[in-house]
Amino acid sequence: MNLLKILNFKILFVFVLSSSSYGQNNSIKKATILSTACPGLGQVYNKKYWKAPVILISLGACVYSYQYSKSKYQNYKQAYILRNDGDENTIDEFSGIYSNTNLLTLQDYYRNNKDLSIIYGSVLYILNIVDAYVDAHLLSYNVNDDISFNLKPEISDNNLFQGLISMKINF
Repeated sequence: MNLLKILNFKILFVFVLSSSSYGQNNSIKKATILSTACPGLGQVYNKKYWKAPVILISLGACVYSYQYSKSKYQNYKQAYILRNDGDENTIDEFSGIYSNTNLLTLQDYYRNNKDLSIIYGSVLYILNIVDAYVDAHLLSYNVNDDISFNLKPEISDNNLFQGLISMKINF
C-alpha cells in the first residue's frame, strides 16, 4: 500500500510539472520528468554525469538507514513485548543486558532515526528534481566571452542641450 502511495505521488507530481510549464523549453520539461521518474536520470540528460552517482548513493544511504533502523526498532520492540507479556518462560535476547527503560529508549532512538531517514530521503528526492530543472535552464542560458563595457564621449544634437558633451555607456 505504501508503494502505491509513492507511485501515485510521482504520477501526480509529473502531471503537475508537465501541465504548469507550457511555455518552457521541451528539454527542461524532459529533464524534470526524467529526474522525477528515476532520480539522477535528469542529471544524465543534462550531461552532468558526476551528479547521478552522488544522488543515487545519497538516496541509497537513506534507504539503508531506514531499513537498518526499522530492523533495530522491531528487535527492541519485540524484546520489550516478550519481557512484559507476563509469562516467565519467555525470555528475550537482551535479558540481563538492557533494562525495560533502556529498551524503551532504544526503541525511541531507532524510531526517530527511521523517521529522519524518510525525511532526508524525501528532501534529497525533491532536491534532485529541482537540480535537474535548474540545470536544464542553465544549459540554455547564453554565456559569451564578449562581456564588455564601453565608454564613448558623444555630442548631443538635442535642441534643449545643444552643444552639450555627454558620456554614453554600453554594457
